[in-house]
Amino acid sequence: MAAIQPIAIAGIHTDIGKTIVSAILTEALQADYWKPVQAGTLEHSDRMTVQELISNTRSRCHPEAIRLQLAASPHHAAACENREYDSCQFLFPETDNLLLVETAGGLMSPIDADHTVADFIACHKMPAILVTRHYLGSINHTLLCLELMRQRGIPLLCLVVNGHRDEASESFIGRYTGDSPVLFTGVLDPLNPGQIRDAAQQLKTSLSFLYEQHQPER
Repeated sequence: MAAIQPIAIAGIHTDIGKTIVSAILTEALQADYWKPVQAGTLEHSDRMTVQELISNTRSRCHPEAIRLQLAASPHHAAACENREYDSCQFLFPETDNLLLVETAGGLMSPIDADHTVADFIACHKMPAILVTRHYLGSINHTLLCLELMRQRGIPLLCLVVNGHRDEASESFIGRYTGDSPVLFTGVLDPLNPGQIRDAAQQLKTSLSFLYEQHQPER
């Protein structure tokens, strides 16, 4: 039986909600979760956040490949610790479950001294779910990321809008997503496992195509 193809969770920018979306998708798909590089907040990492927010018993949250003390761009944080690593050489966690791989920052953010997040995704031949949210300038950031993914040959599985809705922005962005669906998390307040479960339940039907496309080959 062939392994299930991992899926990258990428973002148009930093702090747009990739970890929240990762928790929702992990819960909805009962998938495994992995963030390969964590820079800063090691005492309460994104892995720990996802672990606290999901409720199902199938998902596993795998330890990071690289843990860095400084809350900064990974290439800078690693340099401060005199550490070198190559994200294209990462060994992915062993699992027979679907693996969601949360990236750091935006698509053109450094993930190591020589590679961007886009390089990492393309190197490991992962399709990606792109996370966006609405703010002044987000249309530009979103479309630039979609264009970059096309240029790099990174398949777009879906676009996830995190937070509040903006129909004017969404109708414009929707012209550029092709056949890939646009999904919405809504506003989760307060953020807790119950809210994550509710958001996951609402997205399950829309995510059914992932079950079909990313099952093991027999």
